[in-house]
Amino acid sequence: MKAKDFDKAFDSGEDVTQFLDFSKARRPEQEQKRVNVDFPVWMIHSLDRESKRLGVPRQSLIKVLIAQHLDKANA
Repeated sequence: MKAKDFDKAFDSGEDVTQFLDFSKARRPEQEQKRVNVDFPVWMIHSLDRESKRLGVPRQSLIKVLIAQHLDKANA
């Protein structure tokens, strides 16, 4: 399929996923890298209370808090 035909199909709302190869898809700047961080026990308890209150996993809460801090620092 030519690019202009693909664009036309996409713009008209057709399902074009059959023409895409997702096997090599990636999200730039969103790749994951595992890091280990040691927290004091009191901080883990606080994180767990807050994550329970919000209904999100601890890891998600930590990511959000760090992202908020970094956004504020880079503003």
